[in-house]
Order: sequence, then structure tokens, then C-alpha cells
Amino acid sequence: MFKPVSSRVNFPELDANILRLWHDKDVFRRTDSERPNAPLFMMYEGPPTANGSPGIHHALSRVFKDVICRYQTMKGFRVQRKGGWDTHGLPVELEIEKELGLKSKKEIEDYGIEAFNEKCKESVFRYVKEWETMTSRIGYWVDMDDPYVTLHNNYIESGWWILKTLWDKDLLYQTMRGTPHCPRCVTSLSSHEVALGYRENTPDPSVFIKFKIDPSASRDKTKLVEKLGAGNGDVFLLAWTTTPWTLPGNTGLAVAEDANYDIVELEDEYGSNHRLVLAQALVPANIKQEYKVISTVKGSELVGLGYIPLYHPIKHGSVVRQFVQRPGPGDVTITELVESNEFAPKVISAEFVSLDDGTGIVHIAPAFGDEDLGVGREKELAFVQPVDLQGIITGNYPFAGKFVKDADQEVIRNLTERGLLFHHEIYRHTYPFCWRCDTPLLYYAKSSWYIRTSALKDRLVEGNGKINWYPEYIKEGRFGEWLRNNVDWAISRERYWGTPIPIWQCGDCSNSACIGGVEELQQMSRVGGNTDLSDLDLHRPYVDDIILNCTVETCSGEMRRVPEVMDAWFDSGAMPFAQWHYPFDNDSIETDGRLPADYICEAVDQTRGWFYSLHALSTLITGQPSYKNVICLGLILDEKGRKMSKRVGNVVEPISVLEEHGADSLRWYLFTASHPGEPRRFSGKLVSETLRKVMLTLWNIYSFFIGYAEIDKFDPTKKPDDWRPENELDRWVLSELNALIAQVDKNMEEYDPTNAGRRIQEFIDQLSNWYVRRSRRRFWKNEGDSDKEAGYITLHTCLVTVSKLMAPSRAIRGGRYVPEPSLLCRRLRTRQHPSVGFPGS
Repeated sequence: MFKPVSSRVNFPELDANILRLWHDKDVFRRTDSERPNAPLFMMYEGPPTANGSPGIHHALSRVFKDVICRYQTMKGFRVQRKGGWDTHGLPVELEIEKELGLKSKKEIEDYGIEAFNEKCKESVFRYVKEWETMTSRIGYWVDMDDPYVTLHNNYIESGWWILKTLWDKDLLYQTMRGTPHCPRCVTSLSSHEVALGYRENTPDPSVFIKFKIDPSASRDKTKLVEKLGAGNGDVFLLAWTTTPWTLPGNTGLAVAEDANYDIVELEDEYGSNHRLVLAQALVPANIKQEYKVISTVKGSELVGLGYIPLYHPIKHGSVVRQFVQRPGPGDVTITELVESNEFAPKVISAEFVSLDDGTGIVHIAPAFGDEDLGVGREKELAFVQPVDLQGIITGNYPFAGKFVKDADQEVIRNLTERGLLFHHEIYRHTYPFCWRCDTPLLYYAKSSWYIRTSALKDRLVEGNGKINWYPEYIKEGRFGEWLRNNVDWAISRERYWGTPIPIWQCGDCSNSACIGGVEELQQMSRVGGNTDLSDLDLHRPYVDDIILNCTVETCSGEMRRVPEVMDAWFDSGAMPFAQWHYPFDNDSIETDGRLPADYICEAVDQTRGWFYSLHALSTLITGQPSYKNVICLGLILDEKGRKMSKRVGNVVEPISVLEEHGADSLRWYLFTASHPGEPRRFSGKLVSETLRKVMLTLWNIYSFFIGYAEIDKFDPTKKPDDWRPENELDRWVLSELNALIAQVDKNMEEYDPTNAGRRIQEFIDQLSNWYVRRSRRRFWKNEGDSDKEAGYITLHTCLVTVSKLMAPSRAIRGGRYVPEPSLLCRRLRTRQHPSVGFPGS
């Protein structure tokens, strides 16, 4: 009846046998195909990129995904989980740049976009075998035979359809903004990408600069000039900045209209008297020497004052453009930038001027920062851009040719020599760096494409209320705060390897058209419907060669595609639609249960990544969230609590742990070490402790049972239907077992495999150290009486039930404790999760 087993067990070897059985019997596929009429449970797989080998954090997310899916399978659902590969984006490009020794976008274009993208395409599947091996070895069931791949034409076409839908809803637009920009990668970043790269305690120079009031540029301010004393000596407006490199772009100084500003007189370093203007509330914080208040004025009185620029842009080789407002159609005011031969910086008012720090006078450089750009437009300031897209200062400034951050000290030195630096020190603050190349970001005014997510902010927040978050505090905390502070999504990237933005613009009349699919592209192209574009690779540079006829009837111009590609987070967020090639091949995903997903799971940083892009695109397209339940996973640390890093040398490869300890020990540790959202320490030693305390303990109980059951020829199938335990120990352990079933089922329904696992672990300890230890004499005795039989029935019931309870989380050997191992594949397909019920009741 039972096959004898050794108390010495090789778990990795047993894993291999079970995995072989699953493969030979096609068990995973049959869990879906043999229950076609069962209710659907949909899990979305967050797509990894296979241009690097999988780490232990990838194993963590895979086992948390798998446990919920296996549980739902046991509850009678037909569980679908389609695999996927994330293949586009900056990380892939940076890897190829490194391999090819390319240092800039110019070098990429010299190498050739076609050749460069082909290298990118090859690289994204470089480690597929390692990923598939880890996925199989850890017991994660996901459909890798028919995965979605973001570089496939069908996937790209669905992404185009989404963008066209947003275009038609007036939710896609192009504008100039102060955009987060990586000078190394030479591309814009979205707000959620920026959020991934903030560093605390970043040192930057804090400088207080003196801008000299120019009486000749303030002729309409004669009385104020006299009051300030600017006609009789040097009077300076004192401003503060932590970005000295932006000072060549200064075109205005902003004050708070209602605030009081003191004109204070003090000696400079040469013993001469000069006057400074700054907010009255901030004088004590800034002036540490003897001074005299000459007079006080309102900020509104300072508005319109002219001052001498620190660096006259025209003299230093920069182009000056001026914001000019003109009436548009209806009540609309259009603001344009026009080139100018004059430059006259002035004082303006702005609501964002703070009296909490600084001087109450804010340096305004519209070329750097969205607030500065906005107030520059509003107040019709000049616009000067002395920095190129690589972050190099141009023109003939004293620090021209330097990277902006390297130029800071040169600017400070130059201003000091000219007597225009009042004070400087080091200021530590939180600053954004590129999340992929670690370069400090610049806020750079340029034209980009945006999705108008802010227009549906309330809908995004409302939809979040329908999602169950684990841990729950993420809902209104990290994710909720992100939604409530939502800004429009910058989706364009000035790069090469990505989904091309399907917008064509006319060079003659500036008309734009957004294309929603290949058929539409073919109909609108200059080659017309006579040339088949169905096999066209939709990547750059091939799609760039397609020219369209202008859609304006009176224009005969050519429309060419804009050069940008889409944010790779758009790709991943499109997966609920694009994985099915919706709406081209499948148009029923909203009615057949495939949208929204029942469950997703990734690391907590995806609140600003995949979780957000999924939620945003689904809400914009369907008005509803794209998932119902989500588990957020915390960081994996080493056993000393340090973040894992190749540089530190504390990275643990999952395969090595699997080969030493087996899949179930690793899975069990990952589930039970800490709750999902919390960080968990990890090492092979910690997994080994789980093997000893849980897996070996359970194995020893199993081995004990098998040894005696085989001697006595115990047959569990012959248990009487009306059997009830009489022995008090049997009744106690079966009562505990029923309580365990109820608790585990409740935990799993609440997406809490951690507490479910911990409760099972407690029961295994009770079963070993209480029940078996106190029942041994019943099994040792020679005679076979009803009490001995009851002991076998009870222990067998416990082992089989625990086996079923552990099956979702201890996937490889979750079905080991059954009388006939040959029936394993059938039991995995048909087994139901245990339900509460006292034996014989």
C-alpha cells in the first residue's frame, strides 16, 4: 500500500522527479484545458526583461504569484496566467551602448539605428534559458509557451490603438514644459521614473547672489529707485539658489507681492557700504554682521525693477527669445516664443515665493524648471537656454564646455571675483538621479508628448478605492498619495529602441495625425492601399520611412513621423489589452473575465511603475481599474540587513539555493519570513533552518507513519464511513486540524499566505512534538486493535490534509503524502482545498 521511504532525504532530487512527472503528464496545461466551464481567475504577469539573469527578488515575486494561483486552482477556478517579456526601453539600450563602447546618441546614430536596434533585440532574449530554468525549478506555473512580448508587432499595434484612443479623447498633447531630463541618456523621464531615483542627503552648493539694480532699466520706477538709494550707490537684490549653473539662464527675479522687504545697509568685504534688498522676515537668518535698515517696501513695489544681468546672454553667445502673448480664438490667449535682439531682466511677482527659507527673492530661469517656465510665460519674460541636451554649457561663458554640475564651482569662483557672491555653503537635500544610469537629472524646458492623466485624477483615485491592497496601508499611503498628486505623464523618449509614437506631422502646415493600427497606416501612407505593410517591422528606423499624405484637404504637404519612442512603462501598462492583441484579434476581454485581473503581485516600488501604468491606462480607456487584488512585496536584504548589491558582493543566486535546499524550502522561507510589504533577510543559512524545522520535521512524521503503516498493512480506503475518534489525543489533534483548515482558508482568501504558512508551521510542530511523540506506544505495540487503527487514521488524515493545505505554497511536494504517487498528476488537477468538517460528522 505504501512505499517505504528513507529518513535521509535529498529534496533537490525529489524535486527533479516531480518536475519530470509534471512535464511528462502536461499537468499545468491540463489544469486549464480540463476545466473549460469552470469560473475564470485571471492573474497578470509583470513582464521581466531577459537581458540579465534572474535574482532572488525575482524568485520572491514568482512564488507569491504562484501560491495564490494554485490556491484558486484548488478552489475550482480555471486560472489563466500568461507569461510575458518586457523587451524595450532605456535599460536595454544602455546595456548595448556599454557592449559597443558607444558614449553618446551621436555615436549611436553613426553606428546606425537599424544595427543598434538589432543588437537590442538580440540582447533581450539572452538569458531566457536561465529565466525558464529558474521559473520551472522553483515550481512557478505560468504560460511561457505563448507569452506576450512587447517588441512583437501585434503588441505594438495594440499600444498604437491605445494612444489613438487617448488622442481621440483629447488626452494626448504636445507642449513645452520643464521636463525631468537625463543628460547622459539624452531623454525625458516620466514623474514615476523620477520617483524611482531620488537620493537623500545629496550635497549641492547653496549660493546667495547679488543682482545689481539698474536705474536706467527702471525709469518708470524713479521714486522707488530714489527710496532704495540706487541712484547714489550700489543696491543689490539678494537671491538664493542651489543650482548656480542655471544663473546664465536667469531672466527674472520673483518676489512675494504682499511681503515686506527691507533695504539694509552694511559693509562689504572691502569696507565699502552697499545695500541689499531681501524679505524682512529673512533678514536675521541671512545677515550675521552689523547692518542698518534704511527703509521697507512691499514686494509689489519692487515689481518692474530692472537689474544688470549676471551674464548678458547676447554678449556670451546665447540666443534670446521672448515670451509674447497674443489673442487667440475666443477667449484663448496664445503665448509664443519669438527671437529678440534685446534683453532686459526684471522683477516680477509669483505666488510660489516662500518666506520660510532663502531670501524671499527667487532666481527665475524659464529654461530650467516647470515653475520657472510657467511664470516666464505668464509674465512674458525672456527665455535663454545656455545648456545643451547633454548638460554642457554652450556659448562663450567663462565656464563654457563644462558639464553643468562641474560648472557650479566655476560659477561660484567667477561671481566671487566680481563681488557678486554674498555667501555660499553646502546644502544637503533630496535630489533625483536617473534610475538607470545614476546621472543627476536636469529640469529642462523642451517640447514633449504628454498623456493628460491629471484630467482624470478623481477617476484614478475613485478606482483605487475598488482595489484590495496587501498590505492595506499602501492603498491610501504610497499609491493613494501618488494618485492624489498626479501630474500628466510624459511618454515621449528621444531614444531608439521602443514602441514608436504613432504620430505624423506635416512639415508645411504643422497638422498632426495619430495612427491607431497598421491598416490605417497603410491607407494613409503615400504608397496607399496597393502596398502591403502587414509585414513591416514597426520599430525604428523602418516605420520612420513611411510618409503620409497631409490630412488637411487644402495642404499637399508630407507628414513624417515624430522621432520619439514611448516610455517603456507605457508598454507594460498596455499589457491587459496588448497581450491579447486587443481589439484586433480579441474584442471581448472586458466581458469574458480577462479584464480586470483578479490578482497581480510585484515589488512595492512598482506603485510608481507597473501598478501605476496599469491603473492609469485602464482607467483612461475603460473608466475602471485593471486589477482587483494586489500584493506589494518588500525588499530582500542579506542576512545582516543590508541591501543586496553586486558591488558589496552579497547577491544570492536563486539557482544555487534551489540546488542545495530544494524549491519548497526556499518557497516556504520566502512566504513565512515576513509579511509581503516588509523587508526580509535572506541567506542560504536561513533557508537551511526552514528545511530543518519544517520540511525535515514533516518528512520525519511521514517516514514514521509509512514505516509502521506498511508493517501493519494499514489501508486508509477501508476506514468506516461512520468512524469517529474516541482517543482524546486523536480528538484534540483533529480539532486543531479543523481549526487550521478554517484559518488557512481565511488567510488565503485574504491574500495572506504568510500567516497561512506560519499557522501550518505551528501545526506541524504540534503534530510532531505532541501528537506523534505521545502516540508512539500505540504504533509500537504488536497487536492491532481499534486504538492503533484510530491512530493510523488520525495521522493519515493529518498528513493528507496538511499536504493539501501546503500544496499552493509548497508546490513541488505539496502532493507527496498520498497513498499512490502515480496519481499525483490527477490529484493536482482535481484536488480541492480542504474544508472544515470533523471526521465522521
